[in-house]
Amino acid sequence: MALLDRTPAPTPAAAVATATAKAARPIGVGLALAALATVVWSGSFVTSRALHDSVPPVQHAFWRWIIAIVAVAPFAVRETWRQRKLLREHLRFLLLAALLGVTVYNTLVNQAGLTTTAGNMGMIMAASPVLMAVHERLGGTRLGARRVTGMLVACAGVLLLVSKGSLVMDLAVGDLWVIAAAVSFGSYSALLRRKPAAIGGLPFLFTTFVLGALMLLPVFVVSYAVQGGFEPTAGTVPPLLYVGVVSSAVAFFAWNKAVSIIGAARAGVVYYLQPVCVALLSFALLGEAMGWLQVLCMGLILGGVVLGAARAK
Repeated sequence: MALLDRTPAPTPAAAVATATAKAARPIGVGLALAALATVVWSGSFVTSRALHDSVPPVQHAFWRWIIAIVAVAPFAVRETWRQRKLLREHLRFLLLAALLGVTVYNTLVNQAGLTTTAGNMGMIMAASPVLMAVHERLGGTRLGARRVTGMLVACAGVLLLVSKGSLVMDLAVGDLWVIAAAVSFGSYSALLRRKPAAIGGLPFLFTTFVLGALMLLPVFVVSYAVQGGFEPTAGTVPPLLYVGVVSSAVAFFAWNKAVSIIGAARAGVVYYLQPVCVALLSFALLGEAMGWLQVLCMGLILGGVVLGAARAK
């Protein structure tokens, strides 16, 4: 019977090519998910700036997560209930993730929107991939020369953009809030690598949304008592629905999945696309200025992303 089997054995080169193609597929999916989250989040910076004079920052953040909880609940409640024992066992991890990624990060971004532009917010937030890479390197992950070079090129574009081509950094108060938000988000992204594999993506998302909203509740009550509420209008409700459903439920799920596939450092390189997306959206929707410097820096950022996100040969 063995003589009848005419199927040729795969050559070593063919075997390597097949293995490489299989390995490249999940990396491609991870990069696509990271890009999706980055593009969607770019819109939330524009939203934060657009709502800065109509919705108080804390209330903006709180209602964002309430909407996100309602949007995710139909898909996540049953699985979350099944994993309730596992979630209780890892409650400290979930609380930290919720604090960094839900309660603190977006509240700081909204606060920044009071005194800085959407373009600046997107540019400064692009610093968070540096922290993601540092976390991964401290965790023992080898980043590789290509990824580090791409990160440095993209970072140079961001710094040049923030400084407006000058060696002197002129930061507004809002810019400092965004720097704090970048630290929070970078730490959250690095923490995702420690998520217990047994916890499903939707239960993790739903639980962190609920915990984050609960931690934000006392501050929301104070804000409501001191600043009053806001009027639900056509100018406030659609943006809140966008950040609650698309920027929270969809984008966070995509980002968390991307980090689990390709790691925070490589996903962070893709995150450098954010200032480019924010600059284009703020120019189109808010009328914020864009000149030759912005175009030059976008080229540096895009080149760094392509270089850093590529798979080493």
